Amino acid sequence: MPNLRPPATATAAAVAILSALQLFSPSAFSAKTILVTPKPDGSLAYAPYTDRGDTIPDFSHCGYQGGGVPIPDAPVRETLEPLPPASGPKADDTARIQAAIDRVSALLPQPGGLRGAVLLKRGVYHCSGILRINASGVVLRGEGPSEKGTLIIATARKQQPLIRIGGFAENRAQPLDDWKTATATAGKNARITTTGPAIEVADAYVPVGARTLTLADATPFAAGQTVYLTRRGNAAWIREIAMDRITPRASDPKSTKQWTPFDLRFDRVITAIDGNRVTLDAPLACAIDKRWGGGSLQRYTDAARIENCGVENLASDSIHDPSKTATHKGAPYPGDEDHATYLVSFDTVKNAWARNLATAHYCHGPALLNGAAKWITVQDCRSLEPVSTITGGRRYPYNINGAQLSLIQRCESDKARHAFVVGARVAGPNVFLRCKSTNDYATSEPHHRWSTGGLYDNVTAGIAIQDRQWMGSGHGWAGANYVVWNCRGELICQQPPTAQNFAIGFTGQKGRPAFPRPQGWWESTGKRVTPESLYEAQLKARAK
Repeated sequence: MPNLRPPATATAAAVAILSALQLFSPSAFSAKTILVTPKPDGSLAYAPYTDRGDTIPDFSHCGYQGGGVPIPDAPVRETLEPLPPASGPKADDTARIQAAIDRVSALLPQPGGLRGAVLLKRGVYHCSGILRINASGVVLRGEGPSEKGTLIIATARKQQPLIRIGGFAENRAQPLDDWKTATATAGKNARITTTGPAIEVADAYVPVGARTLTLADATPFAAGQTVYLTRRGNAAWIREIAMDRITPRASDPKSTKQWTPFDLRFDRVITAIDGNRVTLDAPLACAIDKRWGGGSLQRYTDAARIENCGVENLASDSIHDPSKTATHKGAPYPGDEDHATYLVSFDTVKNAWARNLATAHYCHGPALLNGAAKWITVQDCRSLEPVSTITGGRRYPYNINGAQLSLIQRCESDKARHAFVVGARVAGPNVFLRCKSTNDYATSEPHHRWSTGGLYDNVTAGIAIQDRQWMGSGHGWAGANYVVWNCRGELICQQPPTAQNFAIGFTGQKGRPAFPRPQGWWESTGKRVTPESLYEAQLKARAK
């Protein structure tokens, strides 16, 4: 079994940590970007990069409780010991762990919203089913993510996550290449429902990075309400970005799907109203332009979303059939796919977390963040020795597949395909911070169909932000308004029509793009910039 030790937890001494990882020498920080300028008081000044006022977004609103809030420690309410070895090889702990979770779920929430934790004592547990957390304030905790700590063996011989947080459509199949949009997930499975009229945005243009906009009529709204800010993309826009005429895959032309008009829905909270001017809690990650369909604001309710839930301090290994092999570049490798996909699937949930976890032999790895998830933090996790075929839709260990305002930090991956990946039409922002991948078969990336507002901050990996054209099922322009900040490895960064992508302070090798397109915004290539971490500097500035 692989070593399931987690990565070192970050401390306040960021420079010392990065030096230990050999990511930079302290003298390397002498360059500055013209787009984000630190001020003497710790605040930041943002320079527009277009004449329409677009700026790099403030990513600090990503993570548990909207960023900058420590993950709480839930008091232990239930404790389980591993079954004795005499129980036999077919022992199954699913029912008794689920019963303990259900007993904690029935407790009254304490101040702060926590009910309590189920503690799995040191040892080995076996689970053939899915463990479900469906009540707010419930935590599943182990005594360390290694063979000498708490180890859960996922024994199911089918594709399913081990732990599911929040409700989900139980009868819906989830093959490995199942990429549903955030809106479909939120609408069908999460029971997040819109209410009241959808009021048109009156501004001709709302730039990237903006938090304030003008409505035709703001009287239906009030501060504190949860809203969807819809950014429309009409047929004229699809034509402008050339996604209605993707060159088909030569070997299988029918597999390439041309794009049709779609909306992005930004999940936000109103913080202030002044006349018809409405201010939201987090910035826009894709400009709203009347030429391309404009936008609207509408209230929603999310009573089905649970919160203050987590999984922490444990390791998991997935049972697989080593006799099922595939071949990559002439060499055989374990290719079984009838086993566990993810350790934790975040579904209808907000303000939740996964921390200090390790996986081995999963089809993917530690965490899947679906479209009804919001304000999620995944930190200090490790993915080792994934088992699946090495092809599309496999080995995505940290997968933001629709979630918004989420933070994945200090996580590691080995032998993934797309280690730190974002799915289709994800509205963002989302952040990968101080993560590292090794021995990859493909790049970390926005994967397809115009996800917006991602930040790769101090990530060591191969990263690609580009037009993927016929790749996959017609993935096309995979990401827009992405920022790669002080990263290291290999990087492709192209500019999509009507948007921009940024490579700032990148040190490493420029990758070869899949298709020739205009370069993105490359600045201070080969020399890291200040601030050392964009996300952390934005958090500090927001706290002032």
